[in-house]
Amino acid sequence: MSRPLLPKHVSAVVMCQKDPFKALEMFNSVKKEDGFKHTLSTYKCMIEKLGFHGEFEAMEHVLAEMRMNIDNRLLEGVYIGAMRHYGRKGKIEEVVNVFHRMDFYNCEPSVQSYNAIMNILVEYGYFNQSHKVYMNMIGNGIIPDVYTYTIRIKCFCRTSRPQAALRLLNNMPLQGCEFNAVAYCTVISGFYEGNYQIEACELFEVMLGKGMCPDVTTFNKLIHTLSKKGDVQETEKLLNKVMKRGVSPNLFTLNIFIQGLCKRGSLNGAVRMLDGFMKEGLTPDVVTYNTLIFGLCKNFKVEEAESYMRKMVNNGFQPDTFTYNSIIDGYCKLGMIQKADKILSDAIFKGFVPDDFTYCSLIKGVFQDGDTDRAIAVFKEAMGKGLRLNIGLFNTLVKGLSENGLILQALQLMNEMLEKGCSPNIWTYNLVINGLCKMGYVSDASRLVDDAIAKGYLPDIFTFNTLIDGYCKQLNLNNAIEIINSMWSHGVTPDVITYNTVLNGLRKSAKYEDVMCTFQAMMEKGCIPNIITYNIVVESLCKARKVNEALDMLQEIRNKGLTPDIVCFGTLISGLCSNGDLDGAYHLFRRMKQEYDISPTTATYNIMINALCGKLEMSTAEKLFCEMCDSDSNSVPDCFTYRVMIDGFCKAGNTDLGYNFLLKTIEKGFIPELVTFGRVLNCLCMKHRVHEAVGIIHLMVRKGIVPEVVNSIFEVDKKEIAAPKILVEDLLKKGHVTYSAYELLYEGIRDKKLVKKTKKVTPKTSKWQTLLSVLRWLLRPSLSRTLQRHRVLAFILFARPNIHWKVREHGVCDLIMFLVRRSAGGSKDKLIEVIVYCDHNE
Repeated sequence: MSRPLLPKHVSAVVMCQKDPFKALEMFNSVKKEDGFKHTLSTYKCMIEKLGFHGEFEAMEHVLAEMRMNIDNRLLEGVYIGAMRHYGRKGKIEEVVNVFHRMDFYNCEPSVQSYNAIMNILVEYGYFNQSHKVYMNMIGNGIIPDVYTYTIRIKCFCRTSRPQAALRLLNNMPLQGCEFNAVAYCTVISGFYEGNYQIEACELFEVMLGKGMCPDVTTFNKLIHTLSKKGDVQETEKLLNKVMKRGVSPNLFTLNIFIQGLCKRGSLNGAVRMLDGFMKEGLTPDVVTYNTLIFGLCKNFKVEEAESYMRKMVNNGFQPDTFTYNSIIDGYCKLGMIQKADKILSDAIFKGFVPDDFTYCSLIKGVFQDGDTDRAIAVFKEAMGKGLRLNIGLFNTLVKGLSENGLILQALQLMNEMLEKGCSPNIWTYNLVINGLCKMGYVSDASRLVDDAIAKGYLPDIFTFNTLIDGYCKQLNLNNAIEIINSMWSHGVTPDVITYNTVLNGLRKSAKYEDVMCTFQAMMEKGCIPNIITYNIVVESLCKARKVNEALDMLQEIRNKGLTPDIVCFGTLISGLCSNGDLDGAYHLFRRMKQEYDISPTTATYNIMINALCGKLEMSTAEKLFCEMCDSDSNSVPDCFTYRVMIDGFCKAGNTDLGYNFLLKTIEKGFIPELVTFGRVLNCLCMKHRVHEAVGIIHLMVRKGIVPEVVNSIFEVDKKEIAAPKILVEDLLKKGHVTYSAYELLYEGIRDKKLVKKTKKVTPKTSKWQTLLSVLRWLLRPSLSRTLQRHRVLAFILFARPNIHWKVREHGVCDLIMFLVRRSAGGSKDKLIEVIVYCDHNE
């Protein structure tokens, strides 16, 4: 005789079965067994199995059957389980329905049921509904327990009210509930979330002082808050404190730490921590490796991430979908499509099935690579693989087409979406609208918005902000303001981005009065301005010559709980300088650091130095320049800094410093503008320092600062001789050097080519012109080099018989230089006689 089938046997089989439908099939088949009847435990196991796998329709059938066979007053635990399963999938409406059915089917909810629904509502942000449930519970005479208060504390913390959460925590003993570490850690987490770090640390010490130490699970939840903010240093402090009280970190702790380090960008620290924990005997799991791999890919270290995937395999773990997608997405973002393709093909070979995220990454990467046809082919491949139609996949392709200006193809794809049973959403329209606005087709974008509204797609804040931005960039401000007015009729409230866009457009159009009117209207509508708003307003006031009103804005910014940034101070300093109040500008420049702890940037220094140089207050300008060059300063001089300093010194008549600054500029790797070179050259020439001026010309040639025509000369020797002359002529033509400076530079350059020593005597202009004309004739290209040499030698001997005969050993160029240097007598007629004499003796 066979042993009877007991409910515990059925429960065990249901729990062990991985496939929920096979478990249900067995569950239903045992009802046919003689004498067998399902109990509360078998129903509960079956409902748990179906709910865990998200098979809610089947779960509801089993629930309905259970209500008919089991006393409903005993089913509270089952209902709580069903609520939690719905809650895990985000099905809040179904959670509420289950809770209401309890009372309907004569199952009176206890504090546990109320706690379950309140916790789910708080987790998903339904804070008001959670409060109503709590008040209903109190109204029904149900006494809250410690878990109720902990959920309420969590609700206060999630709504950025940690102080209220702390008051509730302190009142718990008065309500008959003892403190526990979970409640304390919830409040501490709320303080950390709200950036109240001092209060959080103090409360943590109070908790430890009362002898309460969180277990590792509670502690992990606390440090997860810090990890999301990337505050690993504070996490380490808390870990050291609990470890001294016997709490040992587990694998989840390691994963949270690595997540925090990756969030902060400290990838080397994450790697070191992983190695350290492994030395302590803690074995990483797939989540650990995936967290590190994701962090490396996010910080563009994809090849290193791939190496950790190989380590992961070597340690006996198989990469999952998240692993492969992270690396494929990383390579696509770097534009390394071939490597992404290789990873994908290897992964498919090992059994990986690409999902919509995989294909979205590939499409984005291919678009980034500029290959539109390949992107469309990848999309079609995804559709051909039988991938479930997904709005995200369609939107990725629509975005790529729109950003590449292929608006018609994007619109055609939107029509195909409907044919394939996937309806576009407002975000699909937003992508095309954004593409049209970027191309300047704002009117077409506006018509597309009307089309979306006609088809039942309600525009959101992004839709309107995109249109407003498009109109403002075209300075079509009337249309932009009309859109703001129409937003209210569509139930969309303009946000700070909306107003900032319009304010910036008005500023660019120099409508400064309208800027102030719009700013006042923004405040009246209850839209809170941010620092960008104030920066636009401050700049508008400065441009309207209302600098004192702009300065008053500093206090208003502080009153609003904001901190003026470097842009705000730069605008104010520039406004004061433009208004001629150099002392006020300098005072604000110093006050910025002393009062607001904001260090000036290179741009801020440049505003101040430029104004000082304009007023020729070079000592103060040089002082600020030296501050910038200070090793402790992060604001290093740039090309503009050197230019205004050089201009200032030259205007002030300090040629030496202007010249030295120019050389220092080039030494630092900056290439000054031609006007800067011209200013220094003019000053040097005025001081008759032609030698240094010519040196600058040759330096410019060496640095390649020459007109484009110079680069068309291919012969090196000719280029070397011609480049300085062409450069000087170009500087004159562009008005960078005076004519007198040009003459001196031109002669100086030629002297550089013709002489090796400084001239002792400069010949008179008439004689010099005569000699030059004869020399050009003597050395005309039609004559042989030997004949040229004999003629010049004869001329020199005739003009100066006492010249040493070693002159014969000189080259032609040296003889010419010697002649130019020494010839002072003779006449053109005598020179011609000598040339005739040479011709007879040739």
